[in-house]
Formats: sequence, C-alpha cells, structure tokens
Amino acid sequence: MKSVCSLLRWAGYALVAGPLACRPVAVRLRVPRRLLGASFPMGTRSRLRAAAHSVLAVTVCLLACFLAFLATVSAVRGIAYPLIAADDLEHSWGGPTLAGAWAVHALAVLLLPAWPTLIAGLGVLQVRLSHQLLGRAGPWWPVPVSVLLGVAGVLFFIAWLHQA
Repeated sequence: MKSVCSLLRWAGYALVAGPLACRPVAVRLRVPRRLLGASFPMGTRSRLRAAAHSVLAVTVCLLACFLAFLATVSAVRGIAYPLIAADDLEHSWGGPTLAGAWAVHALAVLLLPAWPTLIAGLGVLQVRLSHQLLGRAGPWWPVPVSVLLGVAGVLFFIAWLHQA
C-alpha cells in the first residue's frame, strides 16, 4: 500500500510541477521536499537556469497532463465500451464483431496500472530536472531527455489530433 501511495505522490507531482515552475525558486524546491522527501543542495542559482527549468518543467508537465487525459479516456471507453462509441463496429478496434471490440477495449482496462507508473516516471524526471538546473547537482541526462520528450509529445499530440 505504501508503494502505491508513493507512486501516486510522484504522479501527482508530475501533474503540478508545471504550475510550480512559474513560482519562485524557493517554492519550486519546497514542494518536492515536503511531498516526496527530495533534498536539494543549496547553491547560487542563476536566472538563466531558472528560466530553462521553467520552460522544460512546463513542457514535461504538459506531456504528463496529456497522458493523464489519455488514461482517463481509455479507462472510460474501456469500461463503458458498449455505451460509448459502439455505433460503428466495422471500423472499431477489434471489430467487425462486438466480442472482438469488447476484447480490445478490455485491454485498456488491464493497462490502467501502467498509466500512473508512466506519469510517476515523469515526476521523477521533474525532480531530476530540478536537481540539475536549480541545485546544480545530479546527472546530466534530464535536460536532453526533457527536450526529447517535449518534441516527442508534440508529435504524438499532432498524430492523436489527426487520427481517423
């Protein structure tokens, strides 16, 4: 039970780290310290690094919010499939039969535990990003990974908008 609560705290932090990135640096560091127990080394902080942190943290947060939206949509459609969007079985995933469509949409329900885990991973990335840019400590990889995830998230969002 403790690990589930911890996972949900990390996922929650991924969803609130974007608005926090627009706050003063002291607030940005206080919230993960109190919520997650993450400690940050004290040091001089530049405005350029704080601005870079703001941009990247908001980018990763937007990706986390989009993933939370997709998780909600897949849960609702998976659980209540016959009531939602079951009018065209010929073009439905798992169609052309109702049993096949139910089977495919039931997979969405089975994948529900994967969504919070994925979003919690973005929360870990947010903390590592804060360590790197605000605390000037930690590994080098959070900045390029955040940029890469931002680009991939934009491309995925565009593809999702244009799906048939």
